[in-house]
Parts: sequence; C-alpha cells; structure tokens
Amino acid sequence: QVQLVESGGGLVQAGGSLRLSCAASGRTFSSYGMGWFRQAPGKEREFVAIFIWSAGVYADSVKGRFTISRDNAKNTMYLQMDSLKPEDTAVYYCAARRGLATIWPPEYDYWGQGTQVTVSS
Repeated sequence: QVQLVESGGGLVQAGGSLRLSCAASGRTFSSYGMGWFRQAPGKEREFVAIFIWSAGVYADSVKGRFTISRDNAKNTMYLQMDSLKPEDTAVYYCAARRGLATIWPPEYDYWGQGTQVTVSS
C-alpha cells in the first residue's frame, strides 16, 4: 500500500514558476513507477510527466518547461514548473503503480488528493 500527498500548488502569474512535491509512504518507493498528471475543469485527466528508466518523459505541452525528479532516499517526487501558462491551470496529481510508469491514468494503482495550480494571465 502506498499513500501519496501532493503539495506546492498555488496561484502564480504567467511566466512564473512553482515546484510541486509528492511525498510517498512505504518502504518500496523506488520500486514503483511514478508520474504526474493533471485535470482541468471539464477535461479528462492527462499525462504530464513520468519516469522511464530514470529518465523523464514529458507531454508535448510541457516539454522544455517542466522537469520531473525523484529522491528515493526521501520517498519524494518533484515537478519543477517554469514558464507557466494559463493553460497549465489544473489540479495536479501524482500517481504510483507497480512496475514501469506509463502515460495512461487508468493503469495507476495509487493517487494523491491533488494540488491546485492556477496561472493568471
């Protein structure tokens, strides 16, 4: 069983930055595939960034602006978000699954409660 808690969301102006954190419980954090997803009002939950073999894989919409990282010693995953745009406004979720990370939300076993990110123009 894994419990995930996101933090770091907030209100920021376009062009600004935020850093999201995802703290995970459990002693086998390093064995789980991890990723960040987001859901805007009226839209489906979508892939933002995941780790594949310790390398970040990004949605085209955030590539070059967001950076995913994880610290297995601290059981924590991060999402550094730079050059934020109003279209990045959404609730951001971290997720974990047994095995390799994928870009498909239904394949994840565990989800955090989400953290709101709002980017004003």
